[in-house]
Amino acid sequence: MVKDEAIQKKLEKIGHTFVILSGKGGVGKSTIACNLAIALSQREKRTGLLDIDIHGPSIPKLLGLNGRYPKVEDEEIIPIESNGVKVMSIGFLLNDTKTPVIWRGPLKANMIKEFLQSVKWGELDFLVVDSPPGTGDEPLSIAQYMEGKASAIVVTTPQDVATIDVEKCVTFCNALKLPIEGVIENMSGFVCPKCKEVTYIFSQGGGRRLCEKFGIEYLGSIPIEPEIVKSGEEEKPYILYNSNSESAKSFLKIVDKILERRMKT
Repeated sequence: MVKDEAIQKKLEKIGHTFVILSGKGGVGKSTIACNLAIALSQREKRTGLLDIDIHGPSIPKLLGLNGRYPKVEDEEIIPIESNGVKVMSIGFLLNDTKTPVIWRGPLKANMIKEFLQSVKWGELDFLVVDSPPGTGDEPLSIAQYMEGKASAIVVTTPQDVATIDVEKCVTFCNALKLPIEGVIENMSGFVCPKCKEVTYIFSQGGGRRLCEKFGIEYLGSIPIEPEIVKSGEEEKPYILYNSNSESAKSFLKIVDKILERRMKT
């Protein structure tokens, strides 16, 4: 892909980009992206969150930003700030949450290009990108535009049917020379809200086995907690909704592991 000068100028102000990928839908990728971005901000990192799920943007709902519209100043789009994070999503540009986006690949690629070159991100330590499931137009576009400035965080659930699809993400990243930061296993055991006993509803250890197979870093696991669903319905990220929970602490541990590794490189 030909390098775009306007995009390269913006990327000069962004330290690093994490592209959140999954080979399968329903693994909680947007929840992971949202909470990781806020965890980075809580560690005093200047953070942006870009939602490139063109057909099903979830980030506005998860952050309680539905109905908000970004301002435009000097031909630049001003991202909406939430909990210390600069946020941009196509969801901010639609008339309502029921409006479908019926686009082919080139239109989606152009929209992602606009998000990178026309949004006033400013100086960022990290940009977290929430992409749709699979290895189609959106992940391909962001990987190409962010070449040399990004790495992938792959999200899976423990069962084999999920990790089989996630293997395609690993192959995708290798084909595009997109480094893999590591794997997060979501829904890694159900935590009983009363007795705190953990039940492994979706099997156990799929994420670790995937990492062992491909020599990838295992970043950590996020258990299932009923309040995570409730926090999404109430439009408040779980890391803020219940900051003392094991899941909230897990997000911070994952971010700390990433930051520690980056300090050594």
